[in-house]
Amino acid sequence: MPTEVEELLLRQLPHSATAEQSVLGAILVDPRCTSEVIDKLRADDFYIRQNREIYETIYTMFNYSRTIDPVTVLEELKQHGYDQDDQAWSYLLQLMDITPTAANVGEYIEIIRDKTLLRRLAETAGDITAMVQAGADTGQTVLDAAEQRIYAIRQGRAARGLTPISDVIIDVYDRLEELAASDRAIPGLSTGLKDLDRAISGLNNSDLILLAARPGMGKTSMALNILLDAGKRSGKKVAFFSLEMSREQLALRLISSECFVDNQKLVTGKLSDQDWESVAAAADSLNRSTIYIDDDSSVTVADILAKCRRVENLGLIVIDYLQLMQSSGKQSRGNENRQQIVSDISRSLKIMAKELNVPVLCLSQLSRANESRQDKRPMLSDLRESGAIEQDADIVLFLYRDGYYNKDSDNPNLAECIIAKNRHGETGKVDLQWTPEFTTFSDLEWRREE
Repeated sequence: MPTEVEELLLRQLPHSATAEQSVLGAILVDPRCTSEVIDKLRADDFYIRQNREIYETIYTMFNYSRTIDPVTVLEELKQHGYDQDDQAWSYLLQLMDITPTAANVGEYIEIIRDKTLLRRLAETAGDITAMVQAGADTGQTVLDAAEQRIYAIRQGRAARGLTPISDVIIDVYDRLEELAASDRAIPGLSTGLKDLDRAISGLNNSDLILLAARPGMGKTSMALNILLDAGKRSGKKVAFFSLEMSREQLALRLISSECFVDNQKLVTGKLSDQDWESVAAAADSLNRSTIYIDDDSSVTVADILAKCRRVENLGLIVIDYLQLMQSSGKQSRGNENRQQIVSDISRSLKIMAKELNVPVLCLSQLSRANESRQDKRPMLSDLRESGAIEQDADIVLFLYRDGYYNKDSDNPNLAECIIAKNRHGETGKVDLQWTPEFTTFSDLEWRREE
């Protein structure tokens, strides 16, 4: 029979005391490896309390650019009350004795990270089992929670809990260094429209971007333009969820945009030999893109989240369109009106954008309120069943074409992209060129190259 001590050891979560000590010893022996360790390990990666306290001390010293050696670390430990029993110095010497060289610190780091992964999986499994045994939630709720926790582990993030500002600052510095070293003109994903990119700084991770317009203004075309550019040039996978059009219809629209063959010809199939060559070239280009399409007309935010969690290197999600979506899988309560449902959906979309850390571009219908105004340009108050949509969205874009309402317009194909809300900068207006035969938008100065 195992002793009580053996049973206690068996109940311990996975960890490697030797690897933890070796990493700390490597830093004390050769402080030059500190930046490599800091870059890959956080304090909670250390399971043993004493090791965690020493690492937290070194972490803080590194952030303040202080000299790191056994003497300075000991002094810092004393100031924080970690050396109450005068055992810290002997333990630091023991760490240095265990690790005569820092040459293998990378291997020690990987061992610690693997043990951290196993601990998080064990903790998550325990939490999920507790939820099931409690019986307070539905199976779908437990499944959503399980998927969210597992996805967070895969992304290397804690699923919940408070984060020290020091960790956030390091992430911000990393992001600033990445942007400074990049030759990109904008921080976010390009829309393929330079003027719009400059106005909104591109499509940024964790943002909910709302693209709204009255029917016939071309919001699906705009979304497909953005999808096509991102799928071909970003190097990331892009997902389009269409609740209105079939996959085949969407593919025809993408081909028309790519090869500049009149969309009407593609619909009727009346193509010349030259048109066939253009279609073949466009199809080949699309085959090499990273565009994924889902045309499930009953999809919910939970469904989209579950599907996108499984997509590696995801860069953009596009949804067409918000008002056609169902609430999160559950039956609507009798007293729940459509405005409440849409508000719930928009909030869920924002949460999804944050969790997946990708931009979510969602299309939306507008009410008929603008039809009764002399100036028919949309306003935020025109958002249909707006509720929380205006609050949740980081960017709100409206499409407007004067030629749609005024047949005598000087330039019937001049389109306006109105930036009604912009958390990253100013609001305003961007003029675009609308090409109806190819159902595409382009920068105003764009000219088709022969």
